Amino acid sequence: MAKKSVWSDNRFWQRTAAWITGFASVLLIWLTFDTNAQIAMGNDSDLKNGVTKRVPGPTVINYKITYEMDKKRQHEVPVIGEKEKFFGRDDYSEEEATELLHLGKLGSQSKNCMNCHTLLGNGAYYAPDLTKAWLDPAWGPTGSMQAMTGKSTKEEAMAEFLQNPSQYPTHARMMPNLGITAEEAKGLVAFLKHM
Repeated sequence: MAKKSVWSDNRFWQRTAAWITGFASVLLIWLTFDTNAQIAMGNDSDLKNGVTKRVPGPTVINYKITYEMDKKRQHEVPVIGEKEKFFGRDDYSEEEATELLHLGKLGSQSKNCMNCHTLLGNGAYYAPDLTKAWLDPAWGPTGSMQAMTGKSTKEEAMAEFLQNPSQYPTHARMMPNLGITAEEAKGLVAFLKHM
């Protein structure tokens, strides 16, 4: 009688499946804990000490954020620079900044921003991607939006636009007036800067 091949042995495949399932389970558990550590929000002391995290602390709104070429990674990355005023202040405490970001996140959810916009790859594509809206040159001192709104800073121009979008035509598609209050606009701009 011919010797039975290991490839046709049910016991071999059962053991292989058990080992692969066990290994995959351990790997997924490890990746879960590693991911939680990777995406944990930083804090104020991280920013002051120059520690970079994937998700910076809420007080990042007190700092200048630019987009610069990283030669090692071969693409542009956000860089947190020196202190910069945000709505006239550069001394938001961690609690104040967290409240402002929370207000902005709730505002983006309650106004259904992602029905038209994209944020971190999620949402719709009718309107501009908001992930890097803070870094968009159109909102800078030489950009069209600051001049159009008549405001002297990027954050004031963004807040003004959010409160009165129909006054500032930008594309063929216009953003509807969502009744965003001044405080909600401030929170939304903080949320966008944190992105």
